[in-house]
Amino acid sequence: MSISIGIHDLSFATAEFVLPHTELAAHNGTEIGKYHIGIGQESMSIPGADEDIVTMAAAAAAPVVARHGSDRIRTVVFATESSIDQAKAAGIYVHSLLGLPSATRIVELKQACYGATAALQFAIGLVRRDPAQQVLVIASDVSKYELDSPGEATQGAAAVAMLVGADPALVRIEDPSGLFTADVMDFWRPNYRNEALVDGHESINAYLQAVEGTWKDYTEQGGRTLEEFAAFCYHQPFTKMAYKAHRHLLNYCGQDTDNDAVSAAIGRTTAYNTVIGNSYTASVYLALAALLDQADDLTGKAIGFLSYGSGSVAEFFAGTVTAGYRDNLRTDANRAAIARRTPVDLAGYRDLHERSFPTDGGDHATERHTSGPFRLAGISGHKRLYQAR
Repeated sequence: MSISIGIHDLSFATAEFVLPHTELAAHNGTEIGKYHIGIGQESMSIPGADEDIVTMAAAAAAPVVARHGSDRIRTVVFATESSIDQAKAAGIYVHSLLGLPSATRIVELKQACYGATAALQFAIGLVRRDPAQQVLVIASDVSKYELDSPGEATQGAAAVAMLVGADPALVRIEDPSGLFTADVMDFWRPNYRNEALVDGHESINAYLQAVEGTWKDYTEQGGRTLEEFAAFCYHQPFTKMAYKAHRHLLNYCGQDTDNDAVSAAIGRTTAYNTVIGNSYTASVYLALAALLDQADDLTGKAIGFLSYGSGSVAEFFAGTVTAGYRDNLRTDANRAAIARRTPVDLAGYRDLHERSFPTDGGDHATERHTSGPFRLAGISGHKRLYQAR
């Protein structure tokens, strides 16, 4: 008998500060409609001086561990493209901050924004091998582009933590998956740069090519028909990309691209990304959180997931929402994570954007900005120092 495996719990965290796009528009003379309507973004999360992918990841994962305990968690998979170390997995810091058992494997995965989906699929394989185990999957990223660059308005920061296990309380992940890889230079960040490089036109084309490629493979592997899906969660580098991608899929399948039909399939998935900004690996699962928190009863309904990571790797797969899922949502906490952010003005944002640690290996403390449960206290001897508040 096949085992039902999927997302048992989902929690997210974001940064301390928020920059409204009205501030950015006033600075660069952009008509605000270009942001609010053109790319579908209203604001973006900005990390404080004492926040990073680890503090957000720990804040996202702590409620999951508090609810379920850690006795069954034998693996933590941390997906990010904002890595803080070329050797040590960021998840090891999270393991320490949360007090997880020593009998745990930790690994960090990287493939642009696709990494969390790879982590989810790896987790499913581990649970299938031993259904008594659970896997903690964390996606945490800070999206950062150069000041006054075309990508600046799409920045953001967030972490999503998912507990993957048998008999999931939220979403059962189905076989098969549709896969697609192409060697393209649409978005990349060499080791010597803090900010990413992006070819915007090429990135959109590569994303749409991946939509076609994954769907073609998904159908050839015996997947569901388009009509069977109640909603679709796309990776959202900016929320209008989800609409663009879904219209492209409908066109590819010879379906009507009526605005109402597209909005019905996509609309509820963009609520959190619209105000948080691009969170790279976390974005498609923020879309899931927004959908589950807002939609009418989805029990037994199929959801399509399109995970895209520049460079590029993509995957299309399906999940079925389980009975009783509403009893396990974190809707109030999710909305509170967004509402708690402190607005920052343009000067404050630009100051935070340009900060970086010295590379001399000395003692460098960070300012106390975050009101969250964990903070990056500073560095000493090239070592990052974290604290639970």
